[in-house]
Amino acid sequence: MPEPITPPSLPVTWRPSRPRIVAYGSAAVIVLGSVIMAVFIAEPFKLPDRLAIVAFGCAVAFVLHMLGRVRVEADDEGVTIVNAARTHRYSWPEILEVTLLVGDPWPKIDTSDGRTIGAMGIQGSEKARAIRATAELEALIRERGEAREK
Repeated sequence: MPEPITPPSLPVTWRPSRPRIVAYGSAAVIVLGSVIMAVFIAEPFKLPDRLAIVAFGCAVAFVLHMLGRVRVEADDEGVTIVNAARTHRYSWPEILEVTLLVGDPWPKIDTSDGRTIGAMGIQGSEKARAIRATAELEALIRERGEAREK
């Protein structure tokens, strides 16, 4: 049986490393590529076309930023889950449990209002790191929330 994880000191932030590098690296390449394309594109394209190319590159970079900013933050009051499109804030008593099953893209957090929220800030693809982060979050929930003891 694995040794129990002690809760980390607060505040603590969990965020993925590799997906973040890929998102921001890709965004930089796309913006740079769109600027280079706008500068060197053939003559029939005028200024509005060139600006549209750069604007499209920036729009794609913004979507990648939304994916790269994901994180899970825990402090004395509760947990903030920053996903790609939405941010959720829960106090400790509102969180019942966190689960990360083999093959899941990220952990699921069950709340007292019956919702299940995915925590994209802990990426299942980073296997050992995700297991550790989920165990630390679970230890905090057991310590500070009203979760069932296992």
